[in-house]
Amino acid sequence: MRGLSRGVPVRQENPRDADQREVTRTLIHQLRQGDDQAGKLLDALYRCRLLRFCNGYLGDREEAEDVVQEVFCRVLTSGAVPECFRAWIYQIARNRCLDLLRIEKRRGGSEELPMDAQLAARLTGNLTRIVRLEQQRRLVHALASLPLHQQEVIRLRYIEGLSRAEIARVLEIEESVVKSRIYEGLEVLRRQAARADLRD
Repeated sequence: MRGLSRGVPVRQENPRDADQREVTRTLIHQLRQGDDQAGKLLDALYRCRLLRFCNGYLGDREEAEDVVQEVFCRVLTSGAVPECFRAWIYQIARNRCLDLLRIEKRRGGSEELPMDAQLAARLTGNLTRIVRLEQQRRLVHALASLPLHQQEVIRLRYIEGLSRAEIARVLEIEESVVKSRIYEGLEVLRRQAARADLRD
């Protein structure tokens, strides 16, 4: 829904977003107070999201679960909990996944992000508007063909729902770089979708 303020469209806040922020504030407070219930709330809020996120990097559900457990242990034993909690927890998860991918590469594997077979089912927002429903399989392949830096920002923005500012914190880059990587990645996806439409 949009409202008007001096003739300028204003996006109305989604009540679910406000609820999520309030629950996250509660979690941060509980973590800072050393509350025993913080672990349960952390699990309820972030387990599924982080599993999906880590599995997107690792392509292995068991490894993703191990990483999520490590992330939770780190969060629960951390002496300081930042206000930008969501970006912080994704940054911890990403760094651990990249560490595992580097180890795998040293053992002769690939450091490329694996293609998540269930990615098409999770796409929302602008990405789903890029291609018709029956082209989602192609979108998964197209996304996998993007350079790692573009894959990351698109996954964090459109699959994990992070803001550009949060993505900048997770990746430790400027927000303007995030914006340009998203734009460039979406442009490549649009061109690939258009070429596929011409072939059909």
